[in-house]
Amino acid sequence: MVKGTVTISLADYEKLKNAEDNAETLDRNVKLLAKELQVFLTFVCTRADIDKYVQEFNLQSTTSKIIIEGGRAKIEKR
Repeated sequence: MVKGTVTISLADYEKLKNAEDNAETLDRNVKLLAKELQVFLTFVCTRADIDKYVQEFNLQSTTSKIIIEGGRAKIEKR
C-alpha cells in the first residue's frame, strides 16, 4: 500500500463525503422504479398479448430481460 496525501477543493471533498449516501439513494430509487415497471408490465399482460413485443425487446436488449411467468412480469439483469 502506498501512503501519500492529496489536495482537493472543499467542494469536491463534500461531494466525496456524500457520494455513498447518493449512491444508496439512487440504488433504492432504481429498485423501486423497476418494481413499478414490473407491476405495469403485469397489468399490460392481462389486457393485451404482448409476448411478441417482449421477445423482440429481449432480443435487442443487452442489459436486461423481461420474463413473463404465470401472468406476472419480471425484469432481470443479464
